[in-house]
Amino acid sequence: MPAAAPPLCLVWGPAGHGVTDYGSDVVAAAARLDPRLRSVAVSDLDGALGAIAPREHVHLHATDRLLGSSLEAAAAAVEALSRVCRLSLTLHDLPQPSDGTKYDRRVSAYRRFFDAAAAVAVNSDHERLLVSEHLGDGLRPHVIPLGTRVGAAPVVDVPATVADLVVLIAGFVYPGKGHEPALRAAAAAVDALRASGRPVGDAVVRALGAASPGHDDDVAALHRLAADLGGRFEITGFLGDDDFSARLHEPGIPVAAHEHVSASRSMLDWIEAGRRPLVVRSRYSDEMDRLRPGTSILFDPAELAGLLAAAWEDPATTRLEPGHPLRPDLADAAGSYLAWWRGMSR
Repeated sequence: MPAAAPPLCLVWGPAGHGVTDYGSDVVAAAARLDPRLRSVAVSDLDGALGAIAPREHVHLHATDRLLGSSLEAAAAAVEALSRVCRLSLTLHDLPQPSDGTKYDRRVSAYRRFFDAAAAVAVNSDHERLLVSEHLGDGLRPHVIPLGTRVGAAPVVDVPATVADLVVLIAGFVYPGKGHEPALRAAAAAVDALRASGRPVGDAVVRALGAASPGHDDDVAALHRLAADLGGRFEITGFLGDDDFSARLHEPGIPVAAHEHVSASRSMLDWIEAGRRPLVVRSRYSDEMDRLRPGTSILFDPAELAGLLAAAWEDPATTRLEPGHPLRPDLADAAGSYLAWWRGMSR
């Protein structure tokens, strides 16, 4: 008897959103493994409801910000889908106390996601623990780690070094992303290098991306802090895919210092570009270090200045050897999804 066909996969949201793009990547990889897989791009609940047949199995990569104008609307959208199909979800951006005033409402919304879905996956053991800690100890999501677009570090041209100590932080700018501690650590690293007679230039933190909506004041505050520290804060603004990929290769020290990450596409962006980022130590980054050994340099906050100084003196430490394994890749993730979905049909 042939295996059951994979579910209809909804790709919900605008191109360029991290969750939408990752869901699309997984769908494409899964379709290469099982051509029976069907997918449809939708932008709202009406489009999603119009795409599905009653009682069929449907899968969706979801985060609350994609699914509705409010947390409550997002939960209602998932519930509406679940009333007409057998819905499985991959949930991103799990609630945690750093959500601040939205924490209780996010917990309520994500509990409703779980109640509505026939099955739920998350992208890390760390997220599985977040579910247990904040949504309910009885919830048992399946874990499928984020997959890389390439299975091994590529061969890349290494650009010339620069005199400035440049820290590169990929993605949107918002509080807690790590720009402020990076500015302070970069300034301290430059002071230490100058004290030892090294010909270092300025301390620069460069954000490869735009400010998140509503956070222009935070960008202005980072410019002021950099000036007070004797350095510079730079922000590229929005970058298209090709420009973003190109900027990942430029001279500088890649840093991922997000204080409250639950699963990180930006860490994968760096290693797919052949870079070895400095990553703040956390439960999630420890897990990723075990999953893909040697692809990052973990640090405690007090260690960052020293590591930045060392990386300025030896930039090769921030680049992976060509061929360094990066798996699990998207094909691995897709295979895990296909196996998980098959298990639901038994």
